Amino acid sequence: MSRQISELEQILQQLIAEHRKLLVYVESQQAAMKKFDLKAMGDSANLQEACRLRIGTIERRRRIVVTQIAAQLKVPEPVTVGQIAGLYPPRAKALLLLRDELKGLAEQIRSSTYVAGKITGAVLGHLNTVVRLLAGAVEKAGIYNKHGVPQVSKRIGVMETVG
Repeated sequence: MSRQISELEQILQQLIAEHRKLLVYVESQQAAMKKFDLKAMGDSANLQEACRLRIGTIERRRRIVVTQIAAQLKVPEPVTVGQIAGLYPPRAKALLLLRDELKGLAEQIRSSTYVAGKITGAVLGHLNTVVRLLAGAVEKAGIYNKHGVPQVSKRIGVMETVG
């Protein structure tokens, strides 16, 4: 049992390290967004995606270990880190500290990405409007008068039908 608790602690520490990296990448992306540095935004997005994949892999390992611990303690699933800490008092303090640190980091990432998501949504909304306006203008290709209104020819000539 002690080996699995130690493994769970190591996994939580790995999750904390990856979440710290992710938070740095999110903050660097937001700084790049303020400067409108497309290369830095792309690089940061790629780093974030790689970090998310590593977090997913570590999370799967955590779930396996927690399932094994729950089976040994004969506790019905789903079981939380808090419940495991309650059932294994010698490591309870360490487990709860790790859990609380991970929760804090996850909350920081959530709030940072929420703001970035809102900004991105607003920018995409404006870009969508511009694209629709351009598509509408292209749809009405022709000769424009000095007021910007397209002029439609009254008849189609022989040369226009051949082309």
